[in-house]
Amino acid sequence: MLFSVFEKMKKKRNLSMLKDKSFSSLFEQSDEIVVFDTETTGLNPKEDEILSIGAVKIKNNKILTSQTFEVYLKNFGDIDAKSITIHGIRPCDLENAKEPSEGIKEFLHYIKGATLVGYYLEFDVAMINKYIKPMLGITLPNKMVEVSEIYFDKTIALMPQANIDLRFDTILKNCNIPNMGAHNAVNDAIMTAMIYLKLTQEK
Repeated sequence: MLFSVFEKMKKKRNLSMLKDKSFSSLFEQSDEIVVFDTETTGLNPKEDEILSIGAVKIKNNKILTSQTFEVYLKNFGDIDAKSITIHGIRPCDLENAKEPSEGIKEFLHYIKGATLVGYYLEFDVAMINKYIKPMLGITLPNKMVEVSEIYFDKTIALMPQANIDLRFDTILKNCNIPNMGAHNAVNDAIMTAMIYLKLTQEK
């Protein structure tokens, strides 16, 4: 009860800080679900930048692959070599990328008040907040769901003494979901959406 009251107060205060009222729809909780992922220059939200954002919507327990979202953002720093081996995004791949503010705003209009789902979602949200806090004065107000937490809770209930591996590939394998191969934000969002449906629809 107290937590709920605190969350409402926090959300109200966040809304009062909004600089651009055209984004007030972020605060209007909808029944939509958006699964998203970011590819970045590294793993430090304070120093690194977003290279791409990929997202997909879930409606009526179906993944709407016809309504995916993908945007590449211009990068003004160095891309960590280890990151390139993961996502394969090189500086030359970003020549026609959008200005970060433009791409981020497109993403916000796509998600609106949807519940956000992801894997290691805290990191992706921190990256988005890095851009929108100075730009709009707010942090993402959306309801959020972490798939690895759902997986952990379901697995620990079945095997209380288990040492649970929360790596993405392991969760995919144990949920009998095919690995789509190419590691990019959209593919990762779609695979995460499949994990989410598998975990929430099966009793």
